[in-house]
Order: sequence, then C-alpha cells, then structure tokens
Amino acid sequence: MCERFQSERQGGLYCSLACQCFRNQYGQVERTHPMDSLDLQVIQQGHEWIQDGHCVWLCTVLSTFGSAPRGPGAMLVARSSGAFCGSLSGGCVEDDFLERLGRNEFSGLNQIVRYGHGGLSPSLELPCGGILDVLLERFEPGCDALEHFSMLLNALRGSNPVQRHIEMGTSARSLVTADGVGAPVVVSQADVRIRVGAARRLLIAGLSPVAAFCASFGVSLGYEVVVCDPRRELTSQFRMDAVTVVERLPATYISEGGCHAGTAVVALTHDPRLDDLTLLEALRTPAFYIGAMGSCRTSANRLDRVRRIGELEETSIARISAPIGLNLGSKTPAQIALAVMSDIVRVSNGVPRGSL
Repeated sequence: MCERFQSERQGGLYCSLACQCFRNQYGQVERTHPMDSLDLQVIQQGHEWIQDGHCVWLCTVLSTFGSAPRGPGAMLVARSSGAFCGSLSGGCVEDDFLERLGRNEFSGLNQIVRYGHGGLSPSLELPCGGILDVLLERFEPGCDALEHFSMLLNALRGSNPVQRHIEMGTSARSLVTADGVGAPVVVSQADVRIRVGAARRLLIAGLSPVAAFCASFGVSLGYEVVVCDPRRELTSQFRMDAVTVVERLPATYISEGGCHAGTAVVALTHDPRLDDLTLLEALRTPAFYIGAMGSCRTSANRLDRVRRIGELEETSIARISAPIGLNLGSKTPAQIALAVMSDIVRVSNGVPRGSL
C-alpha cells in the first residue's frame, strides 16, 4: 500500500519515498521505478547529483524509539536547494531537516541529530512519543564522493555487502566488504558503522500452502519475494501482489545469478527432484540462509543425498537448516511458515539460536 505524506511548504508538495517519489530541483514530485528498492533509489539520485557537480547531504536513520515508519539504515539524500529523495519518517522530520538545511544550520562534519523528545526541534513531536536519531553527512562533488556512492550502488545492486565506517566530528569515512548478516547499524561515541547491501530477497523453491504463507509474510517483512516452480499448472493459478513468479527450476534460476548475500533460499516441496537440486545450487552462492522443509528423518536422508551427490564437506552441509525453521510446535501451513520466517529473521539479525 502506498502511504503518502503530503504538506504544503513554500507552495510545494511533499511525498515521501514510502510511495517511491522524490522532489526534483524544480519542486516537482516525480515517481521512481517501483521495482527498485528505496535505498537504491536514494543512492542513485545522490550519485547523479554528485556527477552533476552538486553538494549532497546523506541522512541515515541510526535508531528509533516508539512508533517509526522507517527503521535503522533508512536513507534520504538532499541538496540545500530543497531537492530530496528518500524518507526518514512520515514527513515531519523531512520538512524540518530541509528547512534547516536551507538556512545552512548544519556544519560539514559528520554529526548525529535527534528528533522527538529532547531533540533538535522541541516543538516537533513524533507519533507515540517516538525518538529518531539521524546521521548527517555532507559529500562535496569529486572523485572520492563518486567512488563512495558507486560502491554503495554496487552493493545495493547485488554485489558483496559493504560496511560504512563514519568517524564522528570529522568528514572521514570509509568502506569495507562485509558479510550479509548482523545489525544494520552500530553506534559508538567515536564512530558509526552501517551495513549496506541489496534488498533482502526470499527465494521460495516450489509452490505449496506453506510457500504461499511464506511469500505473504516475506512481503510484509520487506523482502523481495521470488517464487520459482517449473509446474505451469501451479504457477498459472498463483497470484500475489509484490511477488515475482518464475516458471522454471529453482536451481536454474539460482545458477543464473538469482542469489546474492542477502538472499534466503527455502525449499518447500518435499520433492527431491526440486529440493535437492535447489540446495546443491544454493550452496554455491553466498546466500545467508538455506533451508528445506521435512521431518528429522526426511531431512537426514536429504542431507546425506546432497552430501554424496555434491561431494560436499560438512562445513557446506552445515549451512543447510533442515528441518527448516524454529521449533514452535507448528502444525498448520501458516504456523510452519511463521516458524520458517522467524528463523530467517533471526539469522538476518545475527541472533544465535541458543540465545532464544
């Protein structure tokens, strides 16, 4: 659902990136390509502005308390002219930031500002008494800024994730390659570390009642959901908003580049012709989660087949979660899907199973 926040400011219309729009240098609201992730749209716009010789401000949500429509890692890019792309909240924070930016109230050094109780604008109250901490960075046009944004673009388009290292009170920043799991933002007194990577992808191998619920939960959790199944009699009947259906073998889709480090692969058919090939191909990728549905006995037999067919070491086999999901005592398709998605979220957030 497109959630739009509109307000009048200097005769202009604001529309947050929750509905995938941005305001250009002429004060006009433009719609971006709906299939691009919000972060990708933000970094693309910033890259274009830097190429055109403009100074750019990059804002990143670091932490939230209370009600917040955008979580840690959400980004907005802006120019002092008021042109912006992205979203930090429902719109009130964006308005205040752009007004202050237009009045040159921010220094060029990396800094954190707070909105909400005890924040930058005492009169600005966020919904439900929320608090929002935002990192502000200024990028002057030049080779360094272009290279930084180019590396972010590559990461968001599916290359290896990166971790940004921003030193507070200075203009220093750097990038290093990162893995695909862990907290998106880590803040200390001296610096901030932010993970940036492609939008989380949920690749569902095979249609089933459990797969349908996994797809629905995946969309709600903000995943790019892809369902792969070569059986036309099933794919022709499956329709769900924001879900891509691919009529081919999941293993083929994976071998053609369908997995990146932010991908969770789940095999849910109980058919070894689909599941085994999917697992074998997924193990050749950096997917952060690989799982297959089945009982303990079925899972043991499957892992043994995959080990023998692929001539794999135990370290590779250990990447497979089988039986898939958290042990919630699930019985129905919806409950099983909930257990599957809960385990994926656990791994994505870097939470050890033993700590639950």
